This record gives sequence, structure tokens and C-alpha cells, in this order.
Amino acid sequence: MMNANYVEIAQEARLIYAQERIFPDVPEFAAFVRHLELDYKNPIQPQGLSSVEVESWVTRIGNTSFTTRQNIRVPDGPVACEIDCVQVAVDLHTGLPRPLTEHEKEVIGALAE
Repeated sequence: MMNANYVEIAQEARLIYAQERIFPDVPEFAAFVRHLELDYKNPIQPQGLSSVEVESWVTRIGNTSFTTRQNIRVPDGPVACEIDCVQVAVDLHTGLPRPLTEHEKEVIGALAE
């Protein structure tokens, strides 16, 4: 699988993760990716590949940001790529970074490993 595909897969998984685990409790929440770090561990051969698995969880919560870790693998296979993503909370009206509310910290904190 091409390296850029891991970024796209992780992005889609983060969106689903937020829709299922953050937006129900904080529907107006918005964040942007500030930093993305990938560590390629094992190759994924695309021939005959029908799906990959993505594990996602929160590793850190700051004042304006939080960090997620995602592991991408083929089903029952070793981790192929480990991704750390720093996301910054954004004010929907100004588009500028803003502090996380205590409620947001509680909701996001419940997703920590």
C-alpha cells in the first residue's frame, strides 16, 4: 500500500471515531490537525486486500489540543503503521484555536487508553 494511503485511512477513521464517540456528547465540536506523525512498521501488500483495521484512542489532552494514536493493520496481522495526531480545538465562528471546555476534556478523556 502506498504511504499516502495510510494518511487517508487514518483521517477517515478519525472522522468516524469523532462521529461515534465525541459528537454525540459535544455536537458543535470542531478541531483541525496540527501535527501528524507516522511510523511505518510493516508493509501491507495491496494484492487481494479487502480491508484494514484501525484502532484509535486518545493519548494526551492539553489546554487547546489532544493527541490520538492510531494503529493500522490487516485483520489479525501485526501493526503496519502507527500514527500520532495532534488536533487543536477550533472556534466555529472565527476558525481560530480555542481552549477545550471542561466538558470536552471529560468526553475526550473518557477515550484515553
